[in-house]
Amino acid sequence: MGSTAVRVAHGALDDVHGGGVDHHHHDDGSKTLLGFWIYLMSDCLIFSGLFATFAVLANSTAGGPTGKELFELPYVLGETMLLLVSSVTFGMAMLNMHAGRKGRLLAWLAVTFVFGAGFIGMEVYEFAKLVHEGAGPSTSAFLSSYFTLVGTHGLHVTCGLIWLVVMMDMVRRHGLDDANRRRLSCLSLFWHFLDIVWICVFTFVYLRGAI
Repeated sequence: MGSTAVRVAHGALDDVHGGGVDHHHHDDGSKTLLGFWIYLMSDCLIFSGLFATFAVLANSTAGGPTGKELFELPYVLGETMLLLVSSVTFGMAMLNMHAGRKGRLLAWLAVTFVFGAGFIGMEVYEFAKLVHEGAGPSTSAFLSSYFTLVGTHGLHVTCGLIWLVVMMDMVRRHGLDDANRRRLSCLSLFWHFLDIVWICVFTFVYLRGAI
């Protein structure tokens, strides 16, 4: 899952200590992108399974609270806006990467990190509040599937934040070489993918559950 993304980030360190890019392997970049697309497709299957599980168990509240009683849509909308804005700021970072503006790239990546960290902070608070109110994952099958789906997405975002920090350090120390550009492109795909998944979570879990 998200750990694969972190391993890609750590691969950056291996390339640097190994002496940089091997000029005799011109297809390394395409293989990396292809491999990352395959990873994203596998992640799609994971989330599809979690969404399907939630759909089956959404009404299995075991007499406990329902989504309509628990979910605070204005609060979740705030979470959603943080993640959507972070996607825009990442897009700005990529534009500056292609323009070769290292300083501006790092600034936009930092802004993206702040928005992403804000999203995770709000999600952790939401989980803690539900558990405090007696609506933890062991309360019902509905809540178990809810915590699993939303928590898995949150874990992915957390891995993305770690990857962001790694890439900011790599760009700061080694500049915008081909390897760093390739890794930033993979990270961009990962981050936008998480935005798409969250839109599905917001629509399918929160909006549907609050009706």
